[in-house]
Amino acid sequence: MKIGFASDHAGIELKLALMEHLAAQGHTCTDFGNYDPDDRNDDYPVYGRKAAEAVMRGEVDRGVIICGTGVGISLAANKVPGIRAVVCSEPYSAKMARAHNNANMLALGARVIGRELAKMIADVFFTTEFEGGRHARRVEMIMEIESDYRNASID
Repeated sequence: MKIGFASDHAGIELKLALMEHLAAQGHTCTDFGNYDPDDRNDDYPVYGRKAAEAVMRGEVDRGVIICGTGVGISLAANKVPGIRAVVCSEPYSAKMARAHNNANMLALGARVIGRELAKMIADVFFTTEFEGGRHARRVEMIMEIESDYRNASID
């Protein structure tokens, strides 16, 4: 699987550890930045967007985005059409996000979880398949909301 990664300065160390971990499993990992842990003026929306756009365009199959909490970078990524980024701090949410919501991006908080827990969460996220069925209808409903707003004129 092709996996795109991105982080702000807070997430670089965890990002590199996860890239190494997942590459060892045979995944192809692409880093969309940030590359400088001392760059405290980096903006997580820039990096969340870069990775999300790569998923949207099909350059990568799924993405992993990391900031201090995972929240800010996931908010940015979720603004890109077709993205369903989820913040996970434990494996069960990662499993359900894939199985029921067909999440295509995993957001992690480098200041919230440790390296080994992040690996466990990523392993579950990348090995869980979407169940489809009744869940496919719900994902379609989510996509319809996105489409409605993309086509709406806001007064």
